[in-house]
Amino acid sequence: MSSQELGTTIRAWRDRTDPAQVGIDRTRRRRVPGLRRQELATLAGLSVEYLARLEQGRAAHPSAAVLAPLARALRLTDAERDHLFRLAGHAAPVAGAAGRHVTPLLHRIVDRLAGAAVAVFDVEWNIVLTNPLAVALLGPEATDPGPDGNAVRRQFLGAPTRFVSAPEDDRAFETAVVADLRWASSRYPADRGLAQLIAEMRGTSDRFDRLWERGEVAPFVSSAKTIRHPEVGDVRVACDVLADVRTALRLTVYSAEPDTPDGRALALLGAVGTQDLAR
Repeated sequence: MSSQELGTTIRAWRDRTDPAQVGIDRTRRRRVPGLRRQELATLAGLSVEYLARLEQGRAAHPSAAVLAPLARALRLTDAERDHLFRLAGHAAPVAGAAGRHVTPLLHRIVDRLAGAAVAVFDVEWNIVLTNPLAVALLGPEATDPGPDGNAVRRQFLGAPTRFVSAPEDDRAFETAVVADLRWASSRYPADRGLAQLIAEMRGTSDRFDRLWERGEVAPFVSSAKTIRHPEVGDVRVACDVLADVRTALRLTVYSAEPDTPDGRALALLGAVGTQDLAR
């Protein structure tokens, strides 16, 4: 299909997207019915210039790495996501590979869990979606949707972190993560990204390789975490992982009991977000 049709379709989907659905204030008067081009570009991690070229039919064959975050930002359904890929000359995701598309339903669930910090991870433990409280709690580095935000790399390669763990807790977490990756690799044998991550980690981390050789298999379910926040101090949270049965996405919820010091710290972060509390 023509790049002109791709551009027209992207523009139509941008016009229909409600700014409030993606956390953008609608109180000010707006000239466009949906998202501004700058807003969509920011949400999808694209430059405004490149998005303009796409919409004007001047950018042929965008990569899958461009299309996936664009589909998430536009909150496309599975069928619409597949149509977007085909318009750009790509096949829709194949059987045997893990799904990574955040559906409108999953977006709505994240939107409604405002009292908890919520992050959505794909099968490789890449962040694909967060709510503002998750960014405030975990920090911008750990919630980066790029390679630096991958939870497996951060754990095994020693990236700075706000998580505070005893050595035995670290070992238990690493064992669970590696067992989860082995479980995922058997479930999604055709997933190239997952296979590449496992090969990379086996080649760069002796701890990961030793755990992989043990052959343990189990999906990751839950854990407890202590997060050392620079403004509110240590916060103890329950970390519960809920799987989307239609994809390989994991909805990860960090929560604390209300009316406890940890619950009050989370509520404070929810009120002020990423602002500097010392100001």
